[in-house]
Amino acid sequence: MNAGTVALVVIDDAISMWDMYELGIATAVFGVDHSDLADPWYDLRVIGMRPGTASSVPGFTCNAPYGLEELERAGTVIVPVVPEAYMRGDRDLPPQLLDALRRAGAAGARMVSLCNGVFALAAAGLLDGRPATAHWEHTRELAERYPQVRVDDSVLYVDDGDVLTSAGLSGGLDLCLHIVRRDLGARVANQLARRLVVPAHRPGGQAQFVERAVDVTDDGIAPVLHWALEHLDAPLTVEDLAARAGMSVRSFHRNLRAATGTSPMKWLLHQRLARAQQLLETTDLSIEQISERSGLGGANNLRHHFAAHLGVTPTEYRRAFPCPSTDLGRPQRSPRHPVRSPS
Repeated sequence: MNAGTVALVVIDDAISMWDMYELGIATAVFGVDHSDLADPWYDLRVIGMRPGTASSVPGFTCNAPYGLEELERAGTVIVPVVPEAYMRGDRDLPPQLLDALRRAGAAGARMVSLCNGVFALAAAGLLDGRPATAHWEHTRELAERYPQVRVDDSVLYVDDGDVLTSAGLSGGLDLCLHIVRRDLGARVANQLARRLVVPAHRPGGQAQFVERAVDVTDDGIAPVLHWALEHLDAPLTVEDLAARAGMSVRSFHRNLRAATGTSPMKWLLHQRLARAQQLLETTDLSIEQISERSGLGGANNLRHHFAAHLGVTPTEYRRAFPCPSTDLGRPQRSPRHPVRSPS
């Protein structure tokens, strides 16, 4: 198994215009050479049901030069698309595909789905007893067809260690950036997100997108959030932020949740954890100093939140992603316990 190889599975009749977006997401993150951010970068291989197969939509063609046997050699296997006929159960997924997915999982590959690709992982039995998500339009069907899967329709993605699943379209990009963050650290993931002109991490979950428009144009929210980011080391309260926005606490809470999908205190905690990660990667400050500059109080409080939200200690995180000045910018292996994105 090659840890840096990413296998992108394309089912022959899976390609639609929507599906090209998800294939493009994985290709933009793992298939484009970003070795100036971390060297070596990933090696993307597009896998078809048969080597050399091609699928197309008007104006686009997707060539798959590798066959299913490559899945066992990959460090990460991504299934971005399952055709609707397979998803609804009108047709059974090809048994050779399901067998290949099982073998890859047994060989130690990290198994990933984007949107309805989760149906392939579920059909292969790789999600039995495990949490998973998909686009909110498909989560009910996923739960009904595969009751052994613990379906969560409230999140943008689920990281269950060696199996990761995401919601639709942009949720797939969130998950791909999370994988980069987990493998190469927050600094590299943030640089890549900036290159792709997307947020490095979106707080909140799918609930903010279900059957309603999201108001992200409130002029009172963006300036106060920007100000808060510049004052994370201060003991900020919801009352402070609401007063600065010229709103009541109730109105500020409602407007911030509409804009970000989360509560003010959860938003603040996420930003403080992100600041702590950045300082751990880019400075040699002590844990106590980083905790203070992140607004998390003392070192014990920082350790508590890292354990609860990231699954590692600050020291383990720093060891996994050391400051480039002391490690010449080489990408590092993930910590023994995979780092989760702040939730």
